[in-house]
Amino acid sequence: MNDDQLLRYSRHILLDEIDIEGQEKLLASNVLIIGAGGLGSPVALYLGSAGVGRITVVDDDRVDVTNLQRQIAHTVSRIGECKAVSVVQAVAALNPDVEVVPVVQRADDDLLDQLVPQADLVLDCTDNFATRHAINRACVRHRKPLVSGAAIRFDGQISVYDVRIPESPCYACIFPESALPEEISCATMGVFAPLVGIVGAMQAAEALKLLCGIGQALTGRLLMLDGRSMEWHQLMLVRNEGCAVCGVVDSKT
Repeated sequence: MNDDQLLRYSRHILLDEIDIEGQEKLLASNVLIIGAGGLGSPVALYLGSAGVGRITVVDDDRVDVTNLQRQIAHTVSRIGECKAVSVVQAVAALNPDVEVVPVVQRADDDLLDQLVPQADLVLDCTDNFATRHAINRACVRHRKPLVSGAAIRFDGQISVYDVRIPESPCYACIFPESALPEEISCATMGVFAPLVGIVGAMQAAEALKLLCGIGQALTGRLLMLDGRSMEWHQLMLVRNEGCAVCGVVDSKT
């Protein structure tokens, strides 16, 4: 690290758990964020400000005035711009040394198979089950840790799925595609603005911990937040040996 970086990241370096070694790991890290909306905004801003060296942001949507109630990476002046490109500008304003790569494309299987192998970890900041399952399948195939968050109305949840750990479930173990609930969206159900910030900030925290190799990750645990009462509930998660995603992959290895 140069002198400017030592100063910029000094509050991280002062933490014994991170120190210079941990900050250097962050600077050398490559993360993939799928979704540049309510969750992806705080995730990108915190990872960028923390000095994660390379951030790839995937989103095929454009900034709309209705996004500005909660998607804090975007501004009035960038209405109509691609969200992934808008996030590049937002992170650059905080930390121009971080490389942020926008991918203005829907995250389908082919794209994920290109991008996931290059990443140290993946953050699911999307808002639909089809994409969530595509991301999970790619992370299982390429054995990459997945930090998954969700928020709707006043309800949020977050977990880490890491198939590098034998006992860890994957996303499909907990939410199998064969039992998907009815799809709901912010446009029809609404979302409490700070909720996406809370969940997104926690996703960023879990990502930084994993990249630095510190603390205890949320692997095997699902945290659920009731934003009305600000109460957290924790569920312990177990792997489904018959899972159609991670079970099939393991049987081939």
